[in-house]
Amino acid sequence: MHHRRESTPLALILAERIRFHGPITFAEYMEACLYHPEHGYYAKADWQPREDYFTNVDARPVFGRLLARQLREMWTRLGSPIPFSLIEAGAGTGDLAKQILDFAAQQWREFYEALEYVAVERSPVRRVAQRNALAAHLAAGHAKSAAEIPDDFACGCVFSNELLDAMPVHWVTEEHGELREIYVAQGNSGLCEQTRPLSSPALSRYFAEQGIELSAGQRAEICLAAAKWMEEIGRKLRRGFVLTIDYGHQAQELYDERHMRGTLLAYEGHRASEDYFRAPGEQDLTAHVNFTAMERWGRRAGLVPVGLTSQTDFLLALARHSNFEDLQSDRMDRNQQERARLLFKTLIHPEGMGGTFQVLIQHKRVDAAHLAGLDPL
Repeated sequence: MHHRRESTPLALILAERIRFHGPITFAEYMEACLYHPEHGYYAKADWQPREDYFTNVDARPVFGRLLARQLREMWTRLGSPIPFSLIEAGAGTGDLAKQILDFAAQQWREFYEALEYVAVERSPVRRVAQRNALAAHLAAGHAKSAAEIPDDFACGCVFSNELLDAMPVHWVTEEHGELREIYVAQGNSGLCEQTRPLSSPALSRYFAEQGIELSAGQRAEICLAAAKWMEEIGRKLRRGFVLTIDYGHQAQELYDERHMRGTLLAYEGHRASEDYFRAPGEQDLTAHVNFTAMERWGRRAGLVPVGLTSQTDFLLALARHSNFEDLQSDRMDRNQQERARLLFKTLIHPEGMGGTFQVLIQHKRVDAAHLAGLDPL
C-alpha cells in the first residue's frame, strides 16, 4: 500500500536517525514531517499557504466575522474586561486574526480597544507573513505575534482553528487481544511501518480512562500531545474561555467499527491518501481530534465544558443571532452579498465542512457561560 516513495531531504535525515537509533514512533515521524525546522511541511522557507486543501479561513471574511461575534459575546459575559486577551493558537500567516481584528475595529470600537490579540505561531516563516498582515493592529498596540502561548493571562479566550488535527499522533493497533504500537522503520525500499510494544504506558491508560477497546486488527491514533496541550492551556488561563474548532468526534464514535483503519490522512495537491511515507516533509499529515479526551484533560486543569456542537449549528446560530447581517449588510454590493451567501453555504454544508468540523467551548471561572453559538436551532 505504501508505494511510490520520494527521497526527500527529510526522508534521508529520518533514515539516518533510524539506522543509528532504531525505529521511531509515528508521533516522532509526524512531528518531523510537519515541524522539522528546515524541512517540515509547515516550516519550509518556500512554504506556500494552504495549497493542499480548502479550510474555514478560505471562506473569508464570513468565518472571521461570525467568530468575532462569538468572541465579543464572551468578552461581555466576562464583564467587558480591559485588557481582554484573545490568544489564537496556530495562527499561521494571520489571515483569521486580520479578519477578526478588522471587523472588531470597524464594528465595535469599545471591544477593539480592549483587545490584546496574540497570534501564536511556531513557524518563523509564517510569523513574518503574520506581521505584514497585522501591521496596522500591531502599530495600534492591539496585536502581537509570538512563537509560544503566554505563560499566564488573567482574562480572555484561547482559540484554535484546525490546530489539534496537526499535532503528532501515536499510531496503535489491536493484535491478538493486545494493544501494540506501529513504528516507522527502514525497509528495503525506504521508510515502512513496523509493529512493536507500546512506547509508553500512557497509551494504554489513554484508552482505559475513556473506556475504549479496539476491535481485532483495528488501527487508531492517540494524540497525547493534544491532551497535554489542553491541560496546559487550562493551567495558564486564569479566567475565561477556550474555543476549539477542528474535525473529529467524541471517543465512542472516533474509535467505533466504522473507523477500523483510523483517521490518519496525508494531503498533497488537494488529494488525500494513506501513503504517509511517500514524501516526508512535502505533504500534510492529519488525524481526527478526540473531543472526549479534550474535555477530560481540560477538566484536570479546571476547564468546564460549555458545549460541543457541529460547525453547521454553531455558525447558523451566530448568523441567526445577528439576523444574517454578515451575509447581507448595507455596506456590501449585490456581488459581495451573493459571494458571502455562497461561502456561508460552504461553511455550513452538513455533508462537508459543516458536519465534519466540531466546535468545543470550555470555560474557567465564568458564572453565566451560556453563549449564542451554542443556541439550539
